[in-house]
Amino acid sequence: MKKIITTCLAAALSLASQPSALAAGAHGHKPISHQEALRGSITPERSWWDLRHYALAVTVDPTERTIGGTNTMTYRVLTPGHRLQIELQAPMQLHKVTQNGEELAVEQDGYSYFITPEKPHKVDQEYRLTMHFGGKPQEAKRPPWDGGITWKKDSNGLDFIASSNQGNGASIWWPNKDHPYDEPDDGALISVEVPEHLMDVSNGRLIKTENHPERKTKTYHWQVVNPINNYGINLNIGDYVHFGEKYQGEKGELDMDYYVLRENLKKAKVQFRDAKRTLAAFEYWFGPYPFYEDSFKLVEVPYLGMEHQSSVTYGNGYKNGYRGRDLSKTGWGLQFDFIIVHESGHEWFANNLTNKDVADMWIHESFTNYSEGLFLEYHYSEEAGAEYIRGMRAGIKNDSPLIGTYDANREGSGDMYNKGGNMLHTIRQLVDNDETWRNILRGLNKDFYHQVVTSKQVEEYISTKAGKDLSKVFDQYLRDARLPILEYVVQGKTIRIRWSNTVENFNMPIKVAIAGKEQWIKPTTSWSEVQNNIEQPSFVINKDFYVAGLNNLGN
Repeated sequence: MKKIITTCLAAALSLASQPSALAAGAHGHKPISHQEALRGSITPERSWWDLRHYALAVTVDPTERTIGGTNTMTYRVLTPGHRLQIELQAPMQLHKVTQNGEELAVEQDGYSYFITPEKPHKVDQEYRLTMHFGGKPQEAKRPPWDGGITWKKDSNGLDFIASSNQGNGASIWWPNKDHPYDEPDDGALISVEVPEHLMDVSNGRLIKTENHPERKTKTYHWQVVNPINNYGINLNIGDYVHFGEKYQGEKGELDMDYYVLRENLKKAKVQFRDAKRTLAAFEYWFGPYPFYEDSFKLVEVPYLGMEHQSSVTYGNGYKNGYRGRDLSKTGWGLQFDFIIVHESGHEWFANNLTNKDVADMWIHESFTNYSEGLFLEYHYSEEAGAEYIRGMRAGIKNDSPLIGTYDANREGSGDMYNKGGNMLHTIRQLVDNDETWRNILRGLNKDFYHQVVTSKQVEEYISTKAGKDLSKVFDQYLRDARLPILEYVVQGKTIRIRWSNTVENFNMPIKVAIAGKEQWIKPTTSWSEVQNNIEQPSFVINKDFYVAGLNNLGN
């Protein structure tokens, strides 16, 4: 168990009429169903035992599109308990559960299963049980967002298969303790049997390959020694070829391995040069790559890509940008391969720091969105990174809060990407010290190394290390859907200011230029005056703050 330890300068009158969404989840209006509560909360059947290790062994049949096998789960008893809760989603079937050669009683409630050990367990002791399962898993409809298993063919007609299941949950294809709060402390062993002309690439390091000539198959055994989130465990099957390199990083030599379709080897050797550039930038900003023991891999897949820990998947078509497009429309988005940079950024934010509850997924996506700008800053310039982040504002909807509904397996708004990145860029301006800001980013990854965290922990950490109370800033950008408006009135030498469209008592300082001279002002939600000795001065809001500006001439 991981220990829980824009600037919009156009008038924005329409925003002022938006109702406050403070403390509401993205789907806060919708009652939490029984299955959502079982899946999304730390139930009594989950809390009494600590997950230690998975040994997942499966056979994949591309012809029948089936997956079957066992998951042997090791766990440690924390307090007295009666039943263990795991999940496996239909149409997959849990055939039986065994412990010490005996079949255990299993009760099903939706896609949650409650397992009763044959004998009472002792506190502080470790136990092991094996779940036997199989079936035709859900096929991915729009991977990776609507996930499952993708069954495709490469240009040579060979099978090209991959899993992607962050939103749906790992239990869409294998049985596990499907809640992000608990990860296997001792990692996982992932053994995948495939037709002999194909290869499986999973997380961690390849420790053994077994040939089964009688079945015309091979089994690939991959070992992960670090804690790993459930949705990060993956299988990728295809006609892969391998190449690799070494990276001299902050913790020594890191193995960087690349698995691509045979037909794409030449293109990959060019495009994957961004991998080392990404590691260099992110080790500078975030600290050492968190999984040296398990190596770093890029693996080609038949969908866009995802952040599977130590097995980052790639399907961006060997193009810079996002499938060849610059999402920021600034030009900077075409200076790097979006999937390599973004999904690798998740090794720090998602895989090193993992949200305790899906409602706090902003921790994964906001920091990783922001990391794209930091990549550009490291390799090009500070303004390049800032311009890119500001360019991403065009994709922000301000439709609902970034924090979702707790204990319900519901994430927040999709704005957690672009708005979350701009929130962090704004906070960097408030910290007003780049060395301190970099130390905060590195400190998060050091002080919460391989841990599950809550939004509250991250918010308080940043405030404490910055030496500034940022609670209202987080409330505004995480828990309220509205974009804050800085209203100002310039009349002669008098400048009046206030915040509107905000949470109660919002008091974020902001940098502005008055008559061309930059200075900090401290608006509140009540009108106040700024000292000024110039007649009808210009008033310009610093563009690196994600706010709206309103010249309130009618007030």
